[in-house]
Amino acid sequence: MRLRHIEVIQALLQTGHLGTAAEWLQLPAVEVESILRDAEAQLGFMLFASVRGRLQATRETLELREGITRLYDTLEPIQRLASSLKHYQAPPLRIICTPPLAQQLLPLSIAALRRRHPDAPCTLLSQPTRDIVKSLLLRESDLGLSLHDPEHPDIHCQMIAQGKLQLLAPHGWLQPRQKYISLQDLAGQSLVGLEGHDPLSPVFDHKLAALRPAPLVQIRVQTHQMMRAMVEAGEGLAIVDPFTASGAKGSGLDICPVSPAVPICLYALSLNGAPPSPTVQSLLERVTEQAEALLNH
Repeated sequence: MRLRHIEVIQALLQTGHLGTAAEWLQLPAVEVESILRDAEAQLGFMLFASVRGRLQATRETLELREGITRLYDTLEPIQRLASSLKHYQAPPLRIICTPPLAQQLLPLSIAALRRRHPDAPCTLLSQPTRDIVKSLLLRESDLGLSLHDPEHPDIHCQMIAQGKLQLLAPHGWLQPRQKYISLQDLAGQSLVGLEGHDPLSPVFDHKLAALRPAPLVQIRVQTHQMMRAMVEAGEGLAIVDPFTASGAKGSGLDICPVSPAVPICLYALSLNGAPPSPTVQSLLERVTEQAEALLNH
C-alpha cells in the first residue's frame, strides 16, 4: 500500500462517508473513491462495504486499523517539524520538566520568551526526573528542568535558583504574620503524604519520623500538586516544594517555610557536550527571572 491509500482508509475510518472524507483530505470525492478502489485491487479484498448510506469497515480493515494508527502516531512529529520549518528556520524548542514546574514557572517563562521571540515554537512535557534524563539522552528534548540533581555522568546539571520547603495549611491555621513553622509544631498533626518515590522526600521524611508524637498520615498522593489539592479540601497539612506553594497563594491557604530550613534547588539539565542554542539560553534567563520572582513574592 502507498501512503495515499492509508490516508484514504484512515479518513474513511474516521468519517464513514466518502464525501466527508474527501473534504477532510481536500480531494475530489471521485479521486478518493479511485484511490480506495486501487488499494482494494492491490490488497485483493474489500476495505469498506456500504451499509445504510455509510461506509462500514470490513473485518480485514478493522485488523489493519491498529497498524494504521501506529503509523500516524509516528508521522505526527514529522508533520509538526515540517510545518515549523515552513514558518520558522529553527526546529521547535523541546522542554521537559517535573510536574511542580509545569504549573506556573514554565508557562510564565515560555510566555516571556515568546514575547521576545514570537515566532519560536515550543513543546512542553511534564515527567519525573528519571524520564527527563532518558529524554535528554535520547535527544528527544533540548532542556530539562527539575528540583533534583540526577547525578548522571552524561547530564550537565546547573543550579539556577534556590528556595525552601514550605508548609501548606488551611486558612487561619497559622498565627497572623507567622514567618515560619518549627518541626516540633508538626508533631501529632494530620499530614498529607506522598506515595511512591519522590526525590524530595528523603530530605524531610526522617525528620518527621523523629517527632513525638509522630504526625498522622492517613492520605497519600502522587504529586505535590495533589497534596495542595488535599489541603484545599480540608484534609490536613502538607510539606511541598516552593513552586507548588507559590501557586497556592491565590487559593487562600496559609503558607510559610519550615524551620530549620530545608533548601530546594531548581536545576537546568542538558546533555553533556551539547552547548545551548541562543533560544535555549534565552529561555534559561527567563526561567531564572521568573523563579526568583515567584520565590521572592
